[in-house]
Amino acid sequence: MRQQTNRPWSTSRFVSEDEPAGTPTTEAASGVFQAVERGLAFETAVHDALRSEDAVVEITGFNLWYGDKQALFGCAMIVPRGKVTALIGPSGCGKSTLLRCVNRMNDLVATVRTSGAMTLTGDPIYDPGTDVIELRKRIGMVFQKPNPFPMSIYENVVYSLRIDGVRSRSVLNDVVETTLKGVGLWGEVHDRLSDSALRLSGGQQQRLCIARAIAGEPDVLLLDEPCSALDPIATQRVEELIQTLKGRYSILMVTHNMQQAARASDYTAFMYLGRLVEFGPTEEMFLKPKLTETEDYITGRFG
Repeated sequence: MRQQTNRPWSTSRFVSEDEPAGTPTTEAASGVFQAVERGLAFETAVHDALRSEDAVVEITGFNLWYGDKQALFGCAMIVPRGKVTALIGPSGCGKSTLLRCVNRMNDLVATVRTSGAMTLTGDPIYDPGTDVIELRKRIGMVFQKPNPFPMSIYENVVYSLRIDGVRSRSVLNDVVETTLKGVGLWGEVHDRLSDSALRLSGGQQQRLCIARAIAGEPDVLLLDEPCSALDPIATQRVEELIQTLKGRYSILMVTHNMQQAARASDYTAFMYLGRLVEFGPTEEMFLKPKLTETEDYITGRFG
């Protein structure tokens, strides 16, 4: 086992904008939620198990503003290699904003500015010299609502490979079969690969979108509420798929569903109003969290 060491993301600090630089971090007597709402300072509760994990994505002191409005405050965490990490918290707390920062999708918003750092397998994500197109090739992304391209099932899967210039029919065929088998779709669609992807059911479309995201063998897979538009049966299929992908892929997932986070993830990070409140193994977060506020949210007494 690796020796546990302090890492930059393990002691996040949040300080009121009205406080002078260098103000010591203190736990607010009125509690974390009240501290956040009043702009007081506190430290993220990071569980010890995380300190020995290998980070695929590492986030350190990350802030984001939409114009004059700050949406993320000093977020610091990792995405452990080969594990599923869930981001939970009330609506509007910054979960999807943080997720989209990993592949720099928020760059598309003209008023956005950021500070702090993110790395992908040690490479800086926000360095001025970073090639964003190449970065996004290393990151798979699946959205809340299934969004297959208006083309065939086959062409949806191989889209990223064609962009990269792959022309070999045998290579493309192998990728289609292997990837569709990996997401449990091959048996359902192998005889109609030339059909429009838009003719698939919602659950099938979402699994196809996951297949499209992993066809290029990304370093990390981002899932933004991947089951929110699906019925319970389709949701179960996607959750089972996430479990089969674990180990081969490192997954960061946003979910509002506490049961889904408990079932599907290895680690859970709880966010509130743009701050990371607590981060640890999912079982510990749900059964013995470090903070009362985390327990209150998970059990439904808050939020």
